[in-house]
Formats: sequence, C-alpha cells, structure tokens
Amino acid sequence: MAITTILAAATGLLASQAPSPAIERAPIGVADPARPDKSHYTLFDPTPRELMRAFNTDRPDTTESPYTVDAGHFQVELSLADYAFDKDAGVRTRTVGILPVNLKLGLLNNVDLQLIFTPYQRVETRAGGAHAVASGFSDDTQVRLKINLWGNDGGSTAFAIMPFIKAPTGARGLSNDHVEGGVILPLAIDVPSDFSLGTMAEFDLVYDDARGRYGVDVVHSATLGHPIAGHLAGYLEYVGVVPHGGGGGYRAIASAGLSYPLAENWIVDGGGTLGLAGTVDDATMFIGTSLRF
Repeated sequence: MAITTILAAATGLLASQAPSPAIERAPIGVADPARPDKSHYTLFDPTPRELMRAFNTDRPDTTESPYTVDAGHFQVELSLADYAFDKDAGVRTRTVGILPVNLKLGLLNNVDLQLIFTPYQRVETRAGGAHAVASGFSDDTQVRLKINLWGNDGGSTAFAIMPFIKAPTGARGLSNDHVEGGVILPLAIDVPSDFSLGTMAEFDLVYDDARGRYGVDVVHSATLGHPIAGHLAGYLEYVGVVPHGGGGGYRAIASAGLSYPLAENWIVDGGGTLGLAGTVDDATMFIGTSLRF
C-alpha cells in the first residue's frame, strides 16, 4: 500500500495511546453509571470540557479508532513529514509528504466530520538513466463521516461505521483523476494486562488505470498496543489488502510506532512501516502530532 493510502486509510491511536491519568478513559469494560447523558450536545451546543471523553485519534497506525470527537470540538491530526522508499524491477521511487492532515469536527455526541489532504507531496522516480519528478498538492481530498454505534463512553467493545469519498484534487502526476470512496468499520476490544486491541475492515471502491475500470479493495488490519515506560506507549500492526475486480495481488504491510502525551490534549508520535508482500512501499517513516481544542 502506498504511503498516501496508508495515511488516507489512515492511520487510530487507540492501540498506541499512552495510559495517562489525565487522558485515559474509564477502563474498557467498566461503564461509569454516574456518567451524565451527553446525547443532546451538538456542534452548536458543545460538550462541556469536564464531560469530554478521553483523547483518541485515528493516527499513527492504519487501524482507525471507533471513538468520535465530542460535539462542538475540533481536532487536528497531522504528520510533520512522511518518507517512503520503494524499489521494484529496477525502478526506485522516493516519496515525501509534508503536513498530511486529518481535520475533525464533532457534529453530535457520536458523529464527527473529517477532512483529509496532503498540502505538498514530491514523488521522485528513477529507472535506469530516466529521472522523473511529480510534486504539488496531493493525496487528493477525502471527506469522512464517523458514526459511533456503541462504546463511545465505556463498554467492553466499541464500534463505528465510517463512509468516505475521495475527490481527485491532487496535482498532475499524483492524482488518478477519478472519484473513489468506501466504508471503514473499526472495532476496539477489551483485552487484559494493559494491552489495547483494535481491528478494522474496510471496503474501498478504487479505479484501476491498467484495466480502465473500478474494483473493490478489501482492507483488513489489527493493531496491538501496550505501555512501555511511564506514559510512553507502542504498537505493532498488520495490514492486508485483497483486491477484487481491480489489478494486482494480495498486499501486506507490518508497522510499528510510539506515542507520548505531552498534555491532556496533545500527543506526539512516530513510527514506520515495512512492506511484506505485493505492490507496496518497501519502507516508510513518519513523525507527527495530534491536538484537540
């Protein structure tokens, strides 16, 4: 999977979030009977800060979080820089993305709206003596709606549905110039011994340039996180992609990363991926941050 796909599909911090008393939700599996009803809060009647849920994000891993941003609040999740390298059949590709970002706005207690794009990307390709560079606004623009169905504020599991659509707004040579879309189904599961488990199924309607038609990619992933030292936490993840009706074969990626909360509403993270099978980048690296307002 290309790094832009990882970021778009991307990246839930549920599995890698550090367990700080200032930001940690009530233990999963133990709903708080004293927690007030927040269902009436909206974008125009924001959730009071003292009632906001724990700070959860959809980065840095690929597996998305099922938790939404509280109504009336804003969240920014971005990479300061992403780097990807790939070498296949004598063709070497280097990709740099600057400030790929996911902007989130809480609409209702269980619904948030997301806007994803990369302001600048540079792709350099070398094959023999040939050298080509494409750069500019990239990753196209993706709009997502996350709807939490259960577990937003406690419970042994949490689940959401996330329909999305991608508009071909990227620069020449970076965009495939076709509208695409799909649906993401993230699930968080209570596990013992301070581990956090996230899983995801995703169905992407993608355009295959080689065949000149649309196909469906089925993405599946699992991520497991655990505290390392103090508030520092880490995760390991596996991501697989099965194409149906599109081109190429099975694609697989392994990833790992770290996260650390600098404040109640500020987290920094970093990590990378390793291509295991199929037409994916050999390796990627990233460093980023998330803030909530």
